[in-house]
Amino acid sequence: MNYAASANQSVTVKLPGWRATLLFSLLLLGLASLVGRGVFLQGIHNDFLQKKGSARYSRLVEVNAHRGMITDRNGQPLAVSTPVESVWASPSDVEVTGGQVKKLAQILGVNPEDLRVKLMDETRDFVYLKRQLPPDQAEKVVGLNLSGVSLKREYRRYYPTGEEAAQTLGFTGQDDNGQEGLELALQQQLAGKLGSQRVIKDNHGHIVEDAGSLRAPKPGSDIALSLDSNVQHLAYRELERAVKEHQAKSGAVVVLDARSGEVLALANYPAYNPNSRTNVNVKALRNRAVADLFEPGSTMKPFTVAAALESGKFNPATFINTEHGKYKVGNRVIHDTHPEARLTVAQVIQKSSNVGAAKMALSMRPEVMWQSLSDSGFGEKTGSNFPGEASGKLRDPKTWQPIEQATMSYGHGMSVNLLQLARSYTIFANGGELKPISMLKLTEPVAGKKVFSERTANALRDMMESVVKVDGTAPLAQVAGYRVAGKTGTAHKLEGGRYVEKYVASFVGLAPVSNPRLIVAVMIDEPNNKQYYGGLVAAPVFSKVTAAVLQALNEPHDAPLDNVIVPTTDVVQEEI
Repeated sequence: MNYAASANQSVTVKLPGWRATLLFSLLLLGLASLVGRGVFLQGIHNDFLQKKGSARYSRLVEVNAHRGMITDRNGQPLAVSTPVESVWASPSDVEVTGGQVKKLAQILGVNPEDLRVKLMDETRDFVYLKRQLPPDQAEKVVGLNLSGVSLKREYRRYYPTGEEAAQTLGFTGQDDNGQEGLELALQQQLAGKLGSQRVIKDNHGHIVEDAGSLRAPKPGSDIALSLDSNVQHLAYRELERAVKEHQAKSGAVVVLDARSGEVLALANYPAYNPNSRTNVNVKALRNRAVADLFEPGSTMKPFTVAAALESGKFNPATFINTEHGKYKVGNRVIHDTHPEARLTVAQVIQKSSNVGAAKMALSMRPEVMWQSLSDSGFGEKTGSNFPGEASGKLRDPKTWQPIEQATMSYGHGMSVNLLQLARSYTIFANGGELKPISMLKLTEPVAGKKVFSERTANALRDMMESVVKVDGTAPLAQVAGYRVAGKTGTAHKLEGGRYVEKYVASFVGLAPVSNPRLIVAVMIDEPNNKQYYGGLVAAPVFSKVTAAVLQALNEPHDAPLDNVIVPTTDVVQEEI
């Protein structure tokens, strides 16, 4: 056998035809799958891929709206928003070492471990690391050049008057939204509307370019309040002095424009600094002039007397048997500190006789007296729209017992807030017309509601002028160069449903009497320096505030500059 020839001989093996067909079919199927996948991705699923791709380099961020400014009636800023920077991160883009986390935590003043947890939380696309940084801190953060960590422009509220108007203006939170006071009440007008903007990031997560604004932010509206920052300063200054001098728990002062009902000042003490609210006592946040209720005491007597005059049964010269200071109603005895056999209606106001006021009250049907008090604004909110305003208490006359009607005549058994009490005295400044309250600057007069006749209102104004005379209960309320009128109030406090040996001293007055421009109401809560009568504690505050404000407003004098007569003996005190 020739093995060489046999080795060179070709070996032919015939393969089955179906294998070639199968291989070709598989190749065609694979090609079809690729084409189909391409069509699906580029056509049907294109939006999804575009979003995923854009998310790698593009982001939609909110653009904060500039909050409107709050000014006083003269355009002086009371609340302004200043730009600040906040640090935020996109955890999916963050690439930082442990050392960088420590450096960033040190700059931000936060716990490094808490910061690390935020940076590693990839379930979130956006997380704040620190809000509202000072410029020097923000620059240090930028200097670290950290991947996925950026700055965002925000706004922080600043209050130029500090604590002087803190409870009235309130404050905003970190998102620049109102939390308390007028900031909260006027939130809708001040806030504006957020905008949005698309930005482009580099491969380190840094924003490198603005890709265009999709929606521009709409800034909030500027608002002019009725407050006068100079009047607010004067009221707060004198209130602070009085609270400290009398070692009182707290106090409040309201100053109204007697003609328009605009609030020129709403001061509270103790206060807080709204620009730095760390360790603030929660009680200091409350606007006591609006939210706190108290029994008005003898400041209610002018309304009792006005209702009695309107009934036609009395006139200012009518004598009332004041029973030598003791008058029994049911099984209770009403007392006068300064017993008199009889007093005229005018003297009941001047001497602040409980017996005289009670007798006039009981001469009227309960429904008549209630209507008079209700029409004067008691038992309902003032309409200031201030958050947390209390409406006070004026019970249904159908439930009144004779002794309750008698004690309400001198302000016991009912409650008011100081703004409500101040507003009620617009009746005596405007010929019997109750003016609406406004916390905003008015451009034109607003009509009030007629409560008493002009004759009755003017008669009460004359009676209240006698209160500040030497033989009245408030000679310390006198103001050099001006005629003033008002009424003192001193009332026990209710605790646990019982009267205790704690007092609220008050005074409400108007000036100048010849053409009233101001109404000033003062309330001192729990004076504790051996004096607690309204004529000794609250009346001097009225005098100082009124004198300073009338001078600041250049109000013409209606009395000689030497008209103030200091009593040489003890001041007559109102009944409690």
